[in-house]
Amino acid sequence: MRKKSWFFAPAAVAICSLAGGLIGPGVGDVSAASQEDDVKSSLKTFSRVFDLVEQNAADKVDPDKSLYKGAIPGMLRTLDPHSNFFDPRDFQEMREGQRGQYYGVGMKVGSRENRTVVIAPFVDSPAAKAGLLPGDLLMTVNGKDTLGLRTDEVADLLKGPRGTTAQVTARRAGAKDFMTFNVVRDAIARPSVPDGFWLKPGIMYLKIEHFNETTSKEVEAHFKRLGEQNVKGLILDLRENPGGLLNEGIAVADRFLEKGQTVVSHRGRSSAERSYAARTGNAGKNYPIVVVVNRNSASASEIVSGALQDHDRALIFGETTFGKGLVQSVFQLSENTGLALTTAKYYTPSNRLIQRDYSATSFFDYYYKKGETKNLQDVKMTDSGRTVYGGGGITPDVKFETKATAVQAGLIRNYAFLNFAANYLAQHGRNLKKEFQPDDSTVAEFVAFLKKEDISYDQADFDKHIDWIKGKIREELFINAFDVDQGRKAEIEADQMIKEAIDNLPKAKELEDNARKMIVQRQGK
Repeated sequence: MRKKSWFFAPAAVAICSLAGGLIGPGVGDVSAASQEDDVKSSLKTFSRVFDLVEQNAADKVDPDKSLYKGAIPGMLRTLDPHSNFFDPRDFQEMREGQRGQYYGVGMKVGSRENRTVVIAPFVDSPAAKAGLLPGDLLMTVNGKDTLGLRTDEVADLLKGPRGTTAQVTARRAGAKDFMTFNVVRDAIARPSVPDGFWLKPGIMYLKIEHFNETTSKEVEAHFKRLGEQNVKGLILDLRENPGGLLNEGIAVADRFLEKGQTVVSHRGRSSAERSYAARTGNAGKNYPIVVVVNRNSASASEIVSGALQDHDRALIFGETTFGKGLVQSVFQLSENTGLALTTAKYYTPSNRLIQRDYSATSFFDYYYKKGETKNLQDVKMTDSGRTVYGGGGITPDVKFETKATAVQAGLIRNYAFLNFAANYLAQHGRNLKKEFQPDDSTVAEFVAFLKKEDISYDQADFDKHIDWIKGKIREELFINAFDVDQGRKAEIEADQMIKEAIDNLPKAKELEDNARKMIVQRQGK
């Protein structure tokens, strides 16, 4: 078996394990023997139950399904919400995510009209080169009808060995007939740091979507390309970042801290305590940093946020993070399967455990029910003496709550902006200028399109969010007319949360300056 440390908060996880005996002082040998007997007895019981089911069940039993989808997940479900078993398909996807590469056509897809729709081809991908566009509805892949197939099933059809061809037929807005595309599969990079650009002179924006094997190198590449010597302030966006590899989270935090400062530590029942410190440090680059987080920022992204907060190196802005303080070691098993087993808990530099309580709640509530759950008994201090708490995630220094209204959720759920952009460019041509800004006539066309598509909305809510609506129209038009990178940039430039994060850069500088003064005063006593 091969093992790798892994920090991740999957959205849907099956979880648990057999209970063993308690080991007390002076009775280790007896308890160990008793525990072994209990395990053997439990395995015999399971084997007998399986035999009875196999012989007497009304329908034929699939052994792989019973084991991979039933027995093992059921066992893990008694442990914690993050221990997880990966069948061959899931294990392959996890490894692709870690490596940051797979073989296929390279596009983001979604579900519409019981089929799969192209959300956006990746930049310079085989799909983009073949001419597929956002809004294209996939009708067949290699002759197989996509009607009723899940998006992951269609994605599997699109993947394949490098150099092979995926033939796709699609329905496009404004086209009379189906269109056929012969897409030659290739290696598709999955960058974990898709965005790094100037929001305004001296203010750099950096987005980390997850932590894979290439994250720290991608971060360095963005700083090198833009010139870190020109950075006067950094917006580090960790929203929706579910986590990833421990060593990559440490490497990212390392480059913003001073050499020798603690990044994180972890310890567990069968693993010795280990502490990780910044090995290279920031080499005196002390520009202010605002880290933007939300309720879905988890695990390795919380390690980075917690380290920068505890050392007063950055101002944390947004919502309270998810609260995952458990470490999974990934064991590669036979038959291309894997086990992500919780083996330790991790602690921020101030020694707080930010794991949410899961002892008296369902897994559904654990993952989806949010709220302040900080542990008032776990009170710690940052380097400058500010109070921080364990339990319930990382509490931001400045809060910014986001919640979609009915009109926002409805327009996104119905793919209103995606479909409007495809129709708009079909009518007006694809020669869109990068200076384009939606005006009243564009909004009027959008309203007419909503009426045609029978998408209802509350007028007062619509008017209240007109700037947001214009921003989403511009974003989707840029994705369709240019590429997904230009669309994301347009989205970020219009993001109110990012605008307010920029406004908080002076607070971030004041926070770090005050911390440095207090540390000097403390050392001088």
